[in-house]
Amino acid sequence: MAKRILIIDDEKSIRHTLKEILEYENYEIDEAENGLEALKMLESAEYDAALCDIKMPEMDGLELLEKAKELDHSPQFIMISAHGTIETAVEATKKGAYDFIQKPPDLNRLLVTIKNALDKSNLIQETKTLRKKVSSSMQIVGQSTALDEIKETIQKVAPTEARVLITGANGTGKELVANALHKLSGRSKNPLIEVNCAAIPSELIESELFGHEKGSFTSAVKQRIGKFEQADKGTLFLDEIGDMSLSAQAKVLRALQENKITRVGGEKEIKVNVRILAATNKDLKKEIAENRFREDLYHRLSVIVIKVPALKDRTDDIPLLVDKFLVDIADSHGTSPKSMTDEAIVLLQKGEWTGNIRELRNVVERLVIMSDQEITAMHVKKYADIQ
Repeated sequence: MAKRILIIDDEKSIRHTLKEILEYENYEIDEAENGLEALKMLESAEYDAALCDIKMPEMDGLELLEKAKELDHSPQFIMISAHGTIETAVEATKKGAYDFIQKPPDLNRLLVTIKNALDKSNLIQETKTLRKKVSSSMQIVGQSTALDEIKETIQKVAPTEARVLITGANGTGKELVANALHKLSGRSKNPLIEVNCAAIPSELIESELFGHEKGSFTSAVKQRIGKFEQADKGTLFLDEIGDMSLSAQAKVLRALQENKITRVGGEKEIKVNVRILAATNKDLKKEIAENRFREDLYHRLSVIVIKVPALKDRTDDIPLLVDKFLVDIADSHGTSPKSMTDEAIVLLQKGEWTGNIRELRNVVERLVIMSDQEITAMHVKKYADIQ
């Protein structure tokens, strides 16, 4: 699909020359002879880039740029002027212009600038799309009593600095609770850093959490910043903390007590300002009794405990989860969402779901792939083995 560019200039000859050049490069071109006309066009249509003169009657280019930046979809602005100065270029950049080119523009530079501006526009759009997908995938879906209680707890706890321990079986959505706590906190503009303690070998967990200095061990060929430092002023989510070694637990406890860490192989103490969220699928009290988890660390982590229920204990949420998964899967496959009959959903509600929400999503994806446009009870019996 051709990229759309709006040319804004009060000189007809310049508009036509630029249009001729850019249409030859396969761009789709519209013209506006002043800022007011251009603003109306920007409000009613989406453009990828705009070539905008600065000196124009009624509304100049810099004023138009400011107003355009307030729109939901603002194109990349390339300002052009025969009266350009360094001050004008700086002002245009501060107001959000991608670049500034003097008249008459050098053709090669103009085309390269447009290409780079469009690349930036594509990157911004891709980032927005990715954020929407991530945001959608991290939604807590459901209206069961158990889930409503969790949502209420999140609303109360998120704005505080309290440490939270999130418990529940694998696949129940503990990471969604952690994400919601971070998003609703005063730290939401800073990073949420996740560490899966079960996925990192015990001999590397301390380096992962606290970083290391160059030469501190054989493979430490350069300095590394650990997760605690990366999460400074944000939130650190220690997933599957029940799998953390006792040695690392001792260092985490010290970091929580003193708000300081020391990199592996280092001597300097580094101050950190981190909120800790932790999650586990283990019974930590049992782990404490068997000397596999520190009781003092447990009490530090569990100011608030949120227990995420298994899917079999919230089957009322399955219809809503299925609807969401049908949309998400269609988006990922680039197709329109399939539908599922009421009888098929009732059958899904009878499943054991030992893998919880993660298993349900996998089953729904299998049904989407293997069924026709409508997923029926017959499909569920055949492909999900639920009778």
